[in-house]
Amino acid sequence: MPAIVGIVQVNSIGTSSVFNIGDVYKIMPMATVKTFAGAGSFNTGDAIEVYNHISSTNTYDQDGVDQPISFTT
Repeated sequence: MPAIVGIVQVNSIGTSSVFNIGDVYKIMPMATVKTFAGAGSFNTGDAIEVYNHISSTNTYDQDGVDQPISFTT
């Protein structure tokens, strides 16, 4: 059943986002990402003190494809 839509303002849309107005059967946004983080990463708080004197993150990855998203409809 069609809908009546008023004024629409879109400021920004992310890379794997979907913006739809109207009838739709199926919406499946897909994205993959690989994150490398060393010691002390992803810490949140007001007063964090992290001491990592000798630390390294191994970012070598011998795989060509880690998680393919093709043919997933």
